[in-house]
Amino acid sequence: MKSKQKFSKKYLLMWALAWVCTTALVTFGSVYLWESSLLTGIAIILSLAVGVGMVLANRKFVNAADELQRKIQLESMGLTLGLTVVVGLAYSQLDTTGLLNSDAEISTLVLFMGVTYIVCTAINSRKYS
Repeated sequence: MKSKQKFSKKYLLMWALAWVCTTALVTFGSVYLWESSLLTGIAIILSLAVGVGMVLANRKFVNAADELQRKIQLESMGLTLGLTVVVGLAYSQLDTTGLLNSDAEISTLVLFMGVTYIVCTAINSRKYS
């Protein structure tokens, strides 16, 4: 069982790194490497495909975990989803009502989501250990 968990963790890491690379390719490739809309479109499709692979790898990672780890992951994911929706809507409303001095950026929400997931996982791991 431990080897299956290690494999699924490495598998998820590989897909996550690949997705970060394809996202960077889309972001910076269209600015520094090419001027073609076609190449940008292909890079976006590639990034989407790798992103789906990452989601499936995450599913495999959770399914390979024992019951306690599944509970920790699912609680962390549930809290992260709920907080991201609530904070994301409030963030958008701050922008649309003019109370935010700058535009609401999705990257800020993604950063919030990542930090929330890490904190929730740490808290849940400590809570159940």
